[in-house]
Amino acid sequence: MVSRTRAATYARRQRRMARVEHDLTDAQWFALLEAWGGCAYCGSEVAALQKDCMLPISRGGRYPLSNVVPACRSCNASKCNTEVTTWLRRKKRDDGAFLLRQVGIAAEVGLRTDR
Repeated sequence: MVSRTRAATYARRQRRMARVEHDLTDAQWFALLEAWGGCAYCGSEVAALQKDCMLPISRGGRYPLSNVVPACRSCNASKCNTEVTTWLRRKKRDDGAFLLRQVGIAAEVGLRTDR
């Protein structure tokens, strides 16, 4: 039987995170926050945005600049471990426009922070 306690869930997540290379720098994260100007999904300008992997860690994702966007707690929890385009379509949001903006921002931030 699989344990569903918070401690067990947290421990599984920590083990999964330890196996993945995380190469998003603090400078890149702060540049992403500035470029998006709020939650990448809903536009909310809450103070505490979270790092969200568009391709979740549980599905083989990791934390490079090209896979991370800022998300409010509500969007991050709703998306859970769903791939971003699937989740955006379920929410009836324009996944194509999101992806174009994300690619543009990631390229801009990459150029700005690689100097």
